[in-house]
Amino acid sequence: MQLRHAISILVAAFVACAASPAGATAEYDYGADEYVIIDGGLSRDTKISLAAHADSGGGNFHVWLMAEPAHRRIAMLDAIGDDNNLDTKANAYHAEWSPDSRHVAVWFRRDRHELQLNLYSIDKDRPHLIAGSSLFRDVTGRDLGNGDDIRRSIPSVEWRSAKRFVLRERMLLMTADAGFARRLGRFARIAERHDGGRFLVEFSAEADCVLAVGHRYRIADLRPGPFSDADGW
Repeated sequence: MQLRHAISILVAAFVACAASPAGATAEYDYGADEYVIIDGGLSRDTKISLAAHADSGGGNFHVWLMAEPAHRRIAMLDAIGDDNNLDTKANAYHAEWSPDSRHVAVWFRRDRHELQLNLYSIDKDRPHLIAGSSLFRDVTGRDLGNGDDIRRSIPSVEWRSAKRFVLRERMLLMTADAGFARRLGRFARIAERHDGGRFLVEFSAEADCVLAVGHRYRIADLRPGPFSDADGW
């Protein structure tokens, strides 16, 4: 039930934002010392949190690790900033903490149709970005690139224990390559056929993952994820 609730909030927020007028962003004008806790940002043990802040006008945006209940700034999270985010409002960012409050997943929009998922470990009150292969790369042997026409991208994490989680990736990609879905095997299907020989392909995968030393995770069990009608998300 907790997973369904978390994902429903995330997807609802994403769909609402994506349905906004072109170029629309969720913006907020922060006060000089105002650090607003993001959605789900308070850790399970309530001792730390993740909070958003930007300069006046929305520049220099970052998410910060905060000490609670003093709400004191500790350190900035890597890989969330002006170069890869779309929104500045705190509730446009979603966090999912591990049971021991030592690891956290953070989702945010990197553009109108794609969610970015970052994983962090909290070691001695310092956040460290956790590295690992995407499921798309594990299936295809390559990363997504500028040549890929991504129409939707929704990753998610479900923590199973302090060091184990389920990673899910769902994407809609437009392609003129008729064999693209076939090469992805059980992990993809043609969701729609468009004029001009183009195909809307749905990719869906999930995997049991394990945190490893060196702030990394490894994929322990990769399998196809569920599929649905393209109009449903």
